[in-house]
Amino acid sequence: MLNYIEEKIIEKENFSENPFVKGEYEDCVFKNCDFSDADLSHVKFSECEFFSCNLSMANLNQTAFKNVAFKDCKMLGLRFDYCSKFGLSFSFENCILNHSSFYQVKMKKTLFKNTSLQEIDFTESNMTESVLENCDLDRSTFYSTILEKADLRTSFNYSIDPERNRIKKAKFSLPGALSLLYKYNIKIDY
Repeated sequence: MLNYIEEKIIEKENFSENPFVKGEYEDCVFKNCDFSDADLSHVKFSECEFFSCNLSMANLNQTAFKNVAFKDCKMLGLRFDYCSKFGLSFSFENCILNHSSFYQVKMKKTLFKNTSLQEIDFTESNMTESVLENCDLDRSTFYSTILEKADLRTSFNYSIDPERNRIKKAKFSLPGALSLLYKYNIKIDY
């Protein structure tokens, strides 16, 4: 039987040393907790918030995130493609998500704000209507990615091939939009 934890504030816990209690967490707040290398597999988080937590290299096998907000979190090397796909929804603000994977993840209308997204795998993900506000996408992979109506106007360091991704009605601004022409190896003065 899974534990059910509701409306609890959990602060300054080190789950990389002490095992995380598996169960279903609803309307919980996690502050300054260390989940690095923690086993979060089969845990359900619903309507939860994570503030200033370290989740780097945590095991997300069949982990459920439903309306979860991450703020000021360090989240290196996470495999969101291993998460439970049912109801998957989250937002990221002031986070470091470098070296993570969203391979084939459906994350429509997801907010990424002031977040480092370096070397992320967005291959075959669905980011329809997502907002990437002031995000660093250096060396991130976009291949067969759905970016229709996505907003990347304030993001930078991305390289997106319009012929290999769906970008209909996506929003870009200069000079970032010039990266859409990167593969043609042409020089543009502006």
